[in-house]
Amino acid sequence: MRRLVAGLLAALVLTSCAAPELSQNGPAERVKKTQTKKASPQQPDATASVRRLAKGPVSNGWRVSRIVDGDTVDVRRGRRTLTLRLIGIDTPETVHPTEPVECFGPEATQFAQRRLLGEPAALEFDRSQGRLDYYGRTLAYLWTTEGSPRQFNLDAVRRGYALEYTYDSPYLWQREFQRAEALARSARLGVWRCTRPGS
Repeated sequence: MRRLVAGLLAALVLTSCAAPELSQNGPAERVKKTQTKKASPQQPDATASVRRLAKGPVSNGWRVSRIVDGDTVDVRRGRRTLTLRLIGIDTPETVHPTEPVECFGPEATQFAQRRLLGEPAALEFDRSQGRLDYYGRTLAYLWTTEGSPRQFNLDAVRRGYALEYTYDSPYLWQREFQRAEALARSARLGVWRCTRPGS
């Protein structure tokens, strides 16, 4: 019996002596390695990316709260709401009080709803166009800022949901919009399948 107890005590002593050696390769060592591992670089902030991509002044922190039609939307920041008339585009009518619903108008509105409603956004302004239109709507390019920033105005023209529209004077993105429209027209995308696009 004494030999059994002595054997157990010897085993315990050997185990306790080995424990510090194990702990060096155990959790303590893993914590140390984790602490010395470099943090992965953060993704650039989408609104900072909009500032780099934009050609005009930018206002951040908005969210699209309502779609009027394909080229007119409401955005909200805090308690403030703006109605935007999107620069450089014209979509077929769907809500004009004296005009009929035009070819591809409902599809253009649905495209805006799918892409914009509820989305965080940044507004880009264009000094060449002024800040407000005749009806008091804010004139802007609308950038979505969830993930990689995208300019909705240009996307709408590129995909055939809008026609390029120069109101009175050239605007900052006019060349890009005109190129996008030429490509959409040649591919007969969206509104370019209509007999009389934009009417």
